[in-house]
Amino acid sequence: MAALASSSSSSLLFSSPPTKFPSPSLCPPLRLSLPTSSFLSSSLSLSPSSHAYPTSSRRYSASSFTIRASAAEKKKVLIVNTNSGGHAVIGFYFAKELLGSGHEVTIFTVGEEGSDKMKKPPFNRFSEITSAGGKTVWGDPADVGKVVAGATIDVVLDNNGKDLDTVRPVVDWAKISGVKQFLFISSAGIYKPTDEPPHVEGVYDNMSLCICNAPSMNNFTGCIVSAKSWLLQDVVKADAGHVGVEKYVAEVFSSWAVFRPQYMIGSGNNKDCEEWFFDRIVRKRPVPIPGSGMQLTNIAHVRDLSSMLTLAVEKPEAACCNIFNCVSDRAVTLDGMAKLCAAAAGLPVEIVHYDPKAIGVDAKKAFPFRNMHFYAEPRAAKDILGWKSTTNLPEDLKERFEEYVKIGRDKKPMQFEMDDKILGSLKVPVAV
Repeated sequence: MAALASSSSSSLLFSSPPTKFPSPSLCPPLRLSLPTSSFLSSSLSLSPSSHAYPTSSRRYSASSFTIRASAAEKKKVLIVNTNSGGHAVIGFYFAKELLGSGHEVTIFTVGEEGSDKMKKPPFNRFSEITSAGGKTVWGDPADVGKVVAGATIDVVLDNNGKDLDTVRPVVDWAKISGVKQFLFISSAGIYKPTDEPPHVEGVYDNMSLCICNAPSMNNFTGCIVSAKSWLLQDVVKADAGHVGVEKYVAEVFSSWAVFRPQYMIGSGNNKDCEEWFFDRIVRKRPVPIPGSGMQLTNIAHVRDLSSMLTLAVEKPEAACCNIFNCVSDRAVTLDGMAKLCAAAAGLPVEIVHYDPKAIGVDAKKAFPFRNMHFYAEPRAAKDILGWKSTTNLPEDLKERFEEYVKIGRDKKPMQFEMDDKILGSLKVPVAV
């Protein structure tokens, strides 16, 4: 498990311990690059690879395995982007980063261009994409072939579907159209609760041992043997829609990668995260937090998510057949998030803890985060892609508060009916 080194009262830094590997007689399911002429020689360059799904919750770090990618070629990327929820901003930032790196981008948003949803961020900022040379189209993902008819696409990112019925048409079209790499935005929410956080991605049972890029082995390339995985990820919820999509993508594409984001902040996000805290702090209202407030979670700036995705596009061999927790490398307590938001606003904060069951409220509706330890570690992205997190919550929240005030949300009339029920039960006074 990752070691947690405390750097403040409210946030923690993840670091990976040295890896202990099992006996060489257990064939590890890894992508192998054999630079020597000796078949299965002792000189191997390895990276984790994933194909099937786990039956065990135990996992081991593969942090000593790295891959060096050649200079990135420019790609033609199609982003199938959701029109709702917090994930829409991922596609927006990803498109901008790709364009800034010289790639060609088409962002395909679900729905109609003239809908009311398109008047909200990040959609009302799509001019930032088109002005940088990107294309924007709208439609039904089931008709992706018609919407982008005639376009040559190298890479597809599906940042829309939560179930196989929604994503299958995109996957099938991409396969028959000759798309080389398929990326899928899943969710860290598919992990089952664990007594040993953080959640760690890994490799799976009953996978193939693949030999890749072996010019000195009589040009032999391909899967040569099946083996059981000794690198296992945390158990996921079998009935989660994202899981079915992950499996299908892995079955159809030889070059694929899955990304599991958690909570995120960033300009253009249309799902409340830090705003929930700001709404109460600027109005001098108590901030009701379920439980002890010491529950750990993970909040990443969306630029970190887009940079991880961009690395996968530019290092396809390294990213191939891997699952990445698309998160920052720091945890924050629920109380810590309230305190950091207050510091960003330059205001005091009153935190009130409560037991949702005792009061009779649904914590999922009363609070924006899970009422439990829920955080993942981006170990694979660091080890395999060479990715580095830039999320800095104290500074990022200052930027977010400036925008919060700029759009006038601090003056907007609001109702806090759920809060009032909680605070009333606790007999906590609220300023008028």
